[in-house]
Amino acid sequence: MTTVQDIVDISDLSLAVSAKSPAALSADALVVGVEAPGKTVNLGPAANSKLSRTLSELAELAGASGAADSVTVVPAPSNVSARLVAFTGLGKVNLDDAAAHAESLRQAAGEAVRQLAGKATSVVAALPTTSVAEVQAVAEGLGMGAFSYTAQKVQTLDKQSTPVASATVCVAKDLAKRSQVAVERAAHVVKAVRTARTLVDLSPDTANPEFVADYATAAAKGSKVKVTVLAEKELARGNFGGLLGVGQGSVNGPRLVKLEWAPAKAKRHVSFVGKGITFDSGGLSLKPPASMMTMKSDMAGAAAVLSTVIAAAELKLPVAVTGWLCLAENLPSATATRPGDVLSMHSGHTVEVLNTDAEGRLVLADGLWAAGQEDPDLLVDIATLTGAQMVALGTRTAAVMGDEPARDMVAEAASAVGEATWTMPLPEHLRASLNSNVADIKNMGDKHGGMLVAGLFLREFVPEVKGNRVPWAHVDIAGPSFNEGSPWGYTPKEGTGFGVRTLLNVAENYAS
Repeated sequence: MTTVQDIVDISDLSLAVSAKSPAALSADALVVGVEAPGKTVNLGPAANSKLSRTLSELAELAGASGAADSVTVVPAPSNVSARLVAFTGLGKVNLDDAAAHAESLRQAAGEAVRQLAGKATSVVAALPTTSVAEVQAVAEGLGMGAFSYTAQKVQTLDKQSTPVASATVCVAKDLAKRSQVAVERAAHVVKAVRTARTLVDLSPDTANPEFVADYATAAAKGSKVKVTVLAEKELARGNFGGLLGVGQGSVNGPRLVKLEWAPAKAKRHVSFVGKGITFDSGGLSLKPPASMMTMKSDMAGAAAVLSTVIAAAELKLPVAVTGWLCLAENLPSATATRPGDVLSMHSGHTVEVLNTDAEGRLVLADGLWAAGQEDPDLLVDIATLTGAQMVALGTRTAAVMGDEPARDMVAEAASAVGEATWTMPLPEHLRASLNSNVADIKNMGDKHGGMLVAGLFLREFVPEVKGNRVPWAHVDIAGPSFNEGSPWGYTPKEGTGFGVRTLLNVAENYAS
């Protein structure tokens, strides 16, 4: 049985930085970049003419294409200390877009270490980095690409390819000192992403609301993060009708978890609210069986928020960061919420539930109202909210909605760290479809533009404080939070940890 401590003790990649020649560093594999169309090896700051010429000739002989997502592994030449050389494709290098170039390095590093699983446990990465931001991107790619889920494997664990366990990023001498800080930061980012992935990957019989709440408490132990857990009795006293209504069909009761990183000198406060449906059957509005198979992933928003707050504390960011985890299990039973029921929410609103499979917005509504009462400078919710998000934007791009300044700022923060998002509107003409004859609002509206309708519903639960609505953005990660296809770049199969880097960058932007 997997315990909370098993997840707390999750192993992470050891990351280091070196200004030495990559040929002289001992490792199982040397990772170098190849630019499309595959004849140019780019060692960046580690380049010297003899080594570059040798590796370029080897890359051409091995047929390394240079295309993104391509890796060619060959025995190392005699003048390289590593056993293997992994030529990883950089694609067509675009130096005019700093964020895009950093992401191409991140992807190339991740693809290389992912494909080196079972072949190498230590790597040296000599990729074309010319800035601290690019060094950090490479370190992040290495750490995220080396992730391997093992928490619930027993009999087959010894047959799983051993992932890369340590990596050194080669840098120019003038970048070495500053790069050390960047790589240390990358290690915290990687840990947060890997933790979020593991929580999503855990089976729903293990990662129920109580387990996730217990994990939050255990993960914060020894840090200055304060954790408060509200169980059924406390939720009833607070009139959290959304959480209680969604969770009342399960024997595993709902939880609202609040994590607070509040450094003494913080002048700004950001608040993140995460949807945490630990399993979503659809409730009495039952999903088809095939649609339930991945519904352990419906808590990816809460996993991202939890990991972000812990990382903010580890990084000692000079900004207050509060995380709210809205945890419930949505199951059908004799006690489950029925279509047509009216729930009394924490905000005082009443909600007519027309479809019990539109449950995420109900738990988020309670979380948003609670978070907004603290009048943060920014309020962001993140959720695997709608299938309509994937219809609109596919499985790799998240949607960002909300107040335009907040929405655009979150989208820009995502772009800067390589997480794909697209801003979407909240058309006022769709709001009328949420009007109810028997309650203040209903949880379903126009089926066309369902992603936008869900955003409009959530907006109703962003409170006004001192006469002004709290600045708010909503991030729908239904597609990019869970990869049902083949791994690619630094992205594994199943839980991706999407959103952690965006939220952390948002917090860092407010800190500065």
